[in-house]
Amino acid sequence: MSQLSTLASQASGLSTSHLVEFNNVYVHSAVQRDLSALSKAAERAGFTFSIASAHRDFHRQCLIWNNKIKGIRPVLNNQNEPVDLSLLSPQARVHAIMLYSALPGASRHHFGTDLDVYARNCLPDGQQLQLEPWEYERDGPFGEFNAWLSEHLAEFGFFRPYQRYQGGVAAEPWHISHRSCATEMMTALSLETLTTVISTHDVAAKETILAMLPTLYDQYVDNICD
Repeated sequence: MSQLSTLASQASGLSTSHLVEFNNVYVHSAVQRDLSALSKAAERAGFTFSIASAHRDFHRQCLIWNNKIKGIRPVLNNQNEPVDLSLLSPQARVHAIMLYSALPGASRHHFGTDLDVYARNCLPDGQQLQLEPWEYERDGPFGEFNAWLSEHLAEFGFFRPYQRYQGGVAAEPWHISHRSCATEMMTALSLETLTTVISTHDVAAKETILAMLPTLYDQYVDNICD
């Protein structure tokens, strides 16, 4: 396999050379200014802008993936009900997991441009953050924050790649992405890059994934909301 470029190593979560610290998480250095401006604007609007998840490296994503394949971590359907992977074909297991969890090497969280966000001051006392769609609906705890994000994200260069379900990843209203920087990272996250990364690492169900990879790439990696 060919050696990955620096950008491809960053985009697939194998390199952290593009990251800087921001509020106790790590983000791409090129998004720091816009993210800070977004956070401050949200604060002025009355929301305690908080980050539940930012950069996640390849090895962390691989652990999540492998534990789901092995049944150590639960796999949920789009009604948030547990899925019994033992009843599914190897191919269907991969699809079931990818509804909510990206392939190792293919998570946008590798980029450092994508974050899961919420308004901490809107979370009711004693309620644990779930990062589930109902929390962002009009009558949910983050309903007003969600509406504010919809109105203002683009002003700071961000958008929501999983704003709605369109046959790939489930809707994730909490997931925001810095458009220009993430687009650059995606140029390096090619089918060839993913084939190299998955082939050379201990990814569970590797053979099944590699056989399906062109379809998986089109359905889950490249299939985002504009």
